Amino acid sequence: MELGDRWPLGGCDALRDELVAAYCTPMRRYHNARHLTEVLDRIDEISGAGVAFDEQAVRLAAWFHDAIYDGQPWAEDRSAQWAERALPSSGLPAETVAEVARLVRLTEAHRPDDGDIAGCVLSDADLAILAAPEDRYAEYVVAVRREYSHVPDRAFREGRAEILRDLLDKPHLFHTAYAREHWEDAARANVLRELGR
Repeated sequence: MELGDRWPLGGCDALRDELVAAYCTPMRRYHNARHLTEVLDRIDEISGAGVAFDEQAVRLAAWFHDAIYDGQPWAEDRSAQWAERALPSSGLPAETVAEVARLVRLTEAHRPDDGDIAGCVLSDADLAILAAPEDRYAEYVVAVRREYSHVPDRAFREGRAEILRDLLDKPHLFHTAYAREHWEDAARANVLRELGR
């Protein structure tokens, strides 16, 4: 299935095409169409395991969560603002637009409340790359470094290590029971291996 066929909002093809184009810009090495596809795949996997959540809002938030990605601060907030500008004309209720924007902003820190099922699903799907097989994880690490090629090596290593340690300090990397059961151990092993390097 093509990425565009996974757009969760009937009509609004121009908006879908804008988002696909954004994810396909050449400077994106990790936060690109492949990443969006993998996030959508993980949402499908969690949904298929019987976890109930607001699928339209979560899938729209997945489409917008890295809509703007330029290696600069507040990309998630700027992506949420794009959703807030673009989605009202689609006919979605204001509450759904607000929920999509809230979920996009949540991907900045990946720390949803335990009772926030939609937030837990999106956060887990976005971080599922941490549990990828070792070769895919290695590709991810190289791709992220390329996205931040403007940052000197030492500063990048220190910043990356801080992010990874912050993730490991969480009681769980993942928030849904499904993701903890299926992805947690592999993700911790990958992150620890990267930190060791």
